[in-house]
Amino acid sequence: METILEFTDIGNGIAIVKMQDKVNKNTFTNELITELTNTFALIKKRIDLKVVILTGYDSYFSSGGSQEGLRGLFEGQFKFTDKDLYSLALNCPIPVIAAMQGHGIGGGFVMGLFADFVVLSRESIYTANFMKYGFTPGMGSTFILPKKLGISLSMEMMMTAANYRGEELQKRGVPFPVIAREELLAYSIDLAKNLAEKPRESLVILKNHLVASLREELPKIIAQEVAMHELTFHQPEVSVRINTRFGRA
Repeated sequence: METILEFTDIGNGIAIVKMQDKVNKNTFTNELITELTNTFALIKKRIDLKVVILTGYDSYFSSGGSQEGLRGLFEGQFKFTDKDLYSLALNCPIPVIAAMQGHGIGGGFVMGLFADFVVLSRESIYTANFMKYGFTPGMGSTFILPKKLGISLSMEMMMTAANYRGEELQKRGVPFPVIAREELLAYSIDLAKNLAEKPRESLVILKNHLVASLREELPKIIAQEVAMHELTFHQPEVSVRINTRFGRA
């Protein structure tokens, strides 16, 4: 039986974490959240590893929050901060490559952007679609999108909740490699091999330095996003949108 998350040590200090919950299209079910959290906790303890590649299956990288999860947020059963996926890559001691070979939807796209290296595919859809459901973005979106994509494009993505093909984002000047899906994993492995040529200690020290300001600034933005959710998530219209628009383009 295929597991929903596959961890593969391909040698030379490189590991691949593959999300493959095909039933739920890699939405953030409790099971996938637990698997991701536990796997990154294991990676922190593996002093033999130098680089980790996070990827998905077929045409899906991650579809973000599940319908059940969004309903739970609407009903106030929990906050998105209770299940911290957004900082897994950021707080990983070694470099993380988000090989987004497939669609990155909402929180799934945001999770990938927190990686140290991001690779997009020309064919896939990427979207910060929180406002499609009527609530303000969470998971650090309002922080990491402007940092990685620039203020104009990130504001457009968050305000309109529109879908963008990787090819279109490439034309818009995103600072990431955008390549054919079938070539993306091989490209990411080559990048990982380049990084893995360096001493692990040097990689860890340099990453700590480069992301220090992000780690320091993020908690304040997260608190602000939670405060905005308190004002926007519990509107009756949001519940209707979650029930009627989930899974639609």
